[in-house]
Amino acid sequence: MRVFCVLATALVTMAVGVSGGAEMLDVHGTAHAGARPVPDAVVWLEVSGARPAPASPPPVLDQRNLEFFPHVLVVRVGTRVKFPNNDRVFHNVFSFRDGRKFDLGVYPVGAVKYVTFDRAGVSRLFCNIHPGMAAYVVSVDSPYFAASDSAGTFTLQAPPGRYTYHAWRAGASAVTGSAVVDGTSSVDVAWP
Repeated sequence: MRVFCVLATALVTMAVGVSGGAEMLDVHGTAHAGARPVPDAVVWLEVSGARPAPASPPPVLDQRNLEFFPHVLVVRVGTRVKFPNNDRVFHNVFSFRDGRKFDLGVYPVGAVKYVTFDRAGVSRLFCNIHPGMAAYVVSVDSPYFAASDSAGTFTLQAPPGRYTYHAWRAGASAVTGSAVVDGTSSVDVAWP
């Protein structure tokens, strides 16, 4: 019985540490430009003093069939991203403008490289060998973020409250608005 109580206390302590003790609610939303849905839009809520992210496996930006997958990856500042080459050819992943600048050099099939995105911003990724390959890593200074799906919809989780949201999409200026997280409200992100 004593072991069970110690284990239960440890689990509750871990849960409070992850969410900061606040209830997390789903926030559903849509991203659109005019009447068109916007896939791969990144939406995040502005917060100050957020707790560090708990340890977790690194997110993956894969290379296969001469494409990056996913096309847009959103991560929290300080996240280490895994770049495996699961294609049938060599690749060279690099980013030379904005965001995190890096060049992983040429690496073969089956190899894996890593990059830590240590500041907020948009990193445009390319392959030096295959000029048609392009992707984005958007690093945000918030634990509350999501990317929209092909229908322009997204879901993120956050504690109840009022927030300023920011949204980014390729080829357009960022937009900002306000969001209420109460378990019933939704967020409508619109580009002109």
